[in-house]
Amino acid sequence: MEVQGKIKKIDETKTYGSNGFRKREMVVTTQEQYPQHLLIEFIQDKCDLLNNFQVGQEVKVSVNLRGREWVSPQGETKYFNSINGWRIENLETSNPSGPTNTPPPPQDNFEPTTDFNEEENDDLPF
Repeated sequence: MEVQGKIKKIDETKTYGSNGFRKREMVVTTQEQYPQHLLIEFIQDKCDLLNNFQVGQEVKVSVNLRGREWVSPQGETKYFNSINGWRIENLETSNPSGPTNTPPPPQDNFEPTTDFNEEENDDLPF
């Protein structure tokens, strides 16, 4: 799934627990009739993907939706959702400094083997 919009906020990387779990959050504002401010989490090695991006840039973020169930000590069940980013692309063509994951278009190395300006005499009926 992908989300497109403008970066509104990028937090610093935060480390949790004794095992060094890392998380970095960003907010992307969608560009539609009713803009949405979506909090997207990048975890562990994906935190570094945000290093080359800045507030205000137009981006496309590839995400996974995650859901969890939690039962309180009182027995009440609650559900939580999160949006986890795993790739981010710069959509601004005027700013080539941001990383993109789009390969360049293939080059056309076509060279004709015959000269199409010459008329060939052959036995074909058409």
